[in-house]
Amino acid sequence: MKFLVTGGAGFIGSHLCERLINEGHFVTAIDNFSTGSSANLGSLSGLNNFALVEGSILDSKTLNPLVSEADYVFHLAAAVGVFNIVRDPLRSLLTNIRGTENVFEISQSTNTPVFLTSSSEVYGKNISDSLKESDDRILGSPTTLRWSYSEAKAIDESLAYAYFIEKNLETRIVRFFNTVGPRQLGAYGMVVPRFVKSALSNKPLTIYGNGNQTRCFAHVYDVVDAVMALAFAENSVGKVINIGNDFEISIRDLAQKIIDETGSKSEIVYVPYADAYGDGFEDMERRVPNIELINELVGWKPMRDLSTIITDISKEMKRNH
Repeated sequence: MKFLVTGGAGFIGSHLCERLINEGHFVTAIDNFSTGSSANLGSLSGLNNFALVEGSILDSKTLNPLVSEADYVFHLAAAVGVFNIVRDPLRSLLTNIRGTENVFEISQSTNTPVFLTSSSEVYGKNISDSLKESDDRILGSPTTLRWSYSEAKAIDESLAYAYFIEKNLETRIVRFFNTVGPRQLGAYGMVVPRFVKSALSNKPLTIYGNGNQTRCFAHVYDVVDAVMALAFAENSVGKVINIGNDFEISIRDLAQKIIDETGSKSEIVYVPYADAYGDGFEDMERRVPNIELINELVGWKPMRDLSTIITDISKEMKRNH
């Protein structure tokens, strides 16, 4: 098959491109390199069945022929990272909404299936024990820019579902919870690579807030396994499906675990949210995925634990250093 992967040079996108190529498909990746890097796709350079296009999903003229030539679109391109969203909200909103509109509009004209990657951010401040796909969204004020990413992703999901219902376009929607692993950068607020990088250098690990907030972390290899299982399953069409690991850990315990497992001499320091993100920043205290639906549909569950994640990130950072 011929696949188009938007955001293909990004963290998850590059791993997906490699997987598709390894399974014998033709892949075109489009990326504007705002957070992605061509280096992420170095292993595919020069292959006859892979092409990397520098461009934006906001540019319909560039996007149109790429979608038209594809049998299937994986839409991963988005402004990502809390730091990015707070510091550059307008560009983030335009990319995440108008860019997605372009993808669906063109795909509908060619009847090309679209796999939309959304985010657990849509749940906002909902701190339920186990967030199901049908659970309510709980958000702060629209003028609290931290929630603009959640708003944009929810609109993306609504677009995907509307094209499925009204236009009979084959769409699938997944919500990624915290996905981590090799190639992820800490520069955009991603906590695990940021902590690992500091630990390997014996520098302080900086926690924003009090560290009691909890998260669940899934290995990118498990996430790509989930994407591949859902992308071609007939029973996933028109559905919203969580992808994540349901093992919960506080950020304070995460920092200590990374220090212990890397043999680091780092200390843990705490910085108020206001100092890191500005006044009025809101975070969620908890985010735990319910992954019963994906297991029911395709039999998927995460196979790699947090120790494996830390080891794999550490190995890559040491190798690149």
